[in-house]
Amino acid sequence: MAETSLTLEFTGGSEFLVGNQKIHQVSIPSSSLTIRSVLNWLRETLLKDCDRIDLLLEGEYVRPGVLVLVNDTDWELMDEERTELKSGDRVTFISTLHGG
Repeated sequence: MAETSLTLEFTGGSEFLVGNQKIHQVSIPSSSLTIRSVLNWLRETLLKDCDRIDLLLEGEYVRPGVLVLVNDTDWELMDEERTELKSGDRVTFISTLHGG
């Protein structure tokens, strides 16, 4: 099976969910990859030991208050979780959720 190499970036506080590491270079087994596939991979891999996954994901979707960019473009201008990705793409998760 082919793999898709991506850069995953976590900012705005979301990096604490993935070991306080902002940038992750990953290869995901798939010849056809969408953001939805990346979210499932995140849940099963990078977030598998995280007890606060709800700060990033709500069910199978990105939690409201978390911005998602694909190559610096808001995914809402694309096809959101159905956006197709290719090797070399950068997916950025920016949390806008802050305590008060």
